[in-house]
Amino acid sequence: MTSTTTEQTFLLPDLGEGLTEAEVVQWLVAVGDVVAMDQTVAEVETAKSVVEVPCPYAGRVGVLHAAEGEAVEVGRPLITITAEGADEPEPVSAPASDAAAEAYRTEEQAGSGNVLIGYGTSAHPGPGRRRRPRAGARPTALAAPRPDDDGAPAPAHDSSPVRVISPIVRRLAREAGLDLAEIPPTGAGGTVTRSDVRAAAERARATAAPALPAAPAPDASSAPEPAPGQRRIPLGPSQRAASRVLSRSRAEIPEATVWVDVDATALWELREATRTPDDPGPGLLAYVARFVVAGLAAYPVLNGRLDTEHDEVVVPDTVNLGIAVQGERGLVAPAVLGADSMTTRELDVALRDLTARARVGGATAEELTAGTFTLNNYGSLRVDGSAPIINHPQVAMLGLGRIIDRPWVVDGQIVPRKITQLSFVFDHRVCDGGTAAGFMRTVADAMENPLPAIVRL
Repeated sequence: MTSTTTEQTFLLPDLGEGLTEAEVVQWLVAVGDVVAMDQTVAEVETAKSVVEVPCPYAGRVGVLHAAEGEAVEVGRPLITITAEGADEPEPVSAPASDAAAEAYRTEEQAGSGNVLIGYGTSAHPGPGRRRRPRAGARPTALAAPRPDDDGAPAPAHDSSPVRVISPIVRRLAREAGLDLAEIPPTGAGGTVTRSDVRAAAERARATAAPALPAAPAPDASSAPEPAPGQRRIPLGPSQRAASRVLSRSRAEIPEATVWVDVDATALWELREATRTPDDPGPGLLAYVARFVVAGLAAYPVLNGRLDTEHDEVVVPDTVNLGIAVQGERGLVAPAVLGADSMTTRELDVALRDLTARARVGGATAEELTAGTFTLNNYGSLRVDGSAPIINHPQVAMLGLGRIIDRPWVVDGQIVPRKITQLSFVFDHRVCDGGTAAGFMRTVADAMENPLPAIVRL
């Protein structure tokens, strides 16, 4: 029987959002606190949202490696946990299942539903603030690989489901156009890891454009001194991430823009007619969002992404409608997931909830990265038009300007009408002007004659 003390340092994980660092917003534990496996220990700012970080180790907090407000690079120490075991028997050998679980944990599986990225699958969560697991999510247990006579793990049967729990692995494979069943697994228990997907992608591409390097975090020690009469404002983690995405979009996408003025008087009147003292009814943006979804059903290529390696447009079977929101941490575009299955009223509720959370950094990582098409209501900023940069890897964005009274010709007479401008920016590799114009007219015609359009929907 021996008494042992071990230290385990948890490194800031790859948050799966294209970031190289995150800023510690708030520590939820202090040095000396006892924490359980999968307990949330910190909140970090990433991709313009605040994300809770669960720790995969149980024990007593020994070191917090960053102060609140300090940026930590991915792969650098975040917290050290000291685990003490008293009068425990000497281990003879580590069970294969323990080794598999540890290897699996380092691959950032998402079995506990406690995902940031997902560490550990503890069935007994500790105290602390946690995310609610998504509906249907269940912890997944890993079985130890069964050795063959020669001691090597038994090969997976073709009929067996592919072992992939991490959503990042699935996303990487989907974006690379790879079939997970055809990727040789190297992880514990036959699990396909991110390294496996990346290796398969490298094998699949004979020639490919080099990926844009991640922008390095600025070295404060080497930053130049401001010139007289100037001051320097460092970009935050989210701003640097946005810079990389927007630069990539402008560098890779040959974008084109079309616009049209729309008489939204009938839509305005419909919205007013649905209002009651107890029920304000759906807002104008919810109606426009409904018409956008209908336009994407008619022109689904605009809801896809371009796979340049295979010269294919990949079109998902659902619309995750991104909404541009100006929040406390800058401009974000979280998505209403499954917008194509919602009624106008349901879209209204979802939009209000999403924008309220996004303004204060409360959008989830999935909402911030799952968008398939973006609707930009810059009319809320009191401007009429824009030619925005496409939100890579999406292929199009629709903008809605402010609705104002303007003179308009109706039946040969000049009358005041509620006029707005729609602007549409699209990837010219994916479609031509005819498709873009067809989509624009679908949305514009529905706005000008909304009641029949809603009945058809």
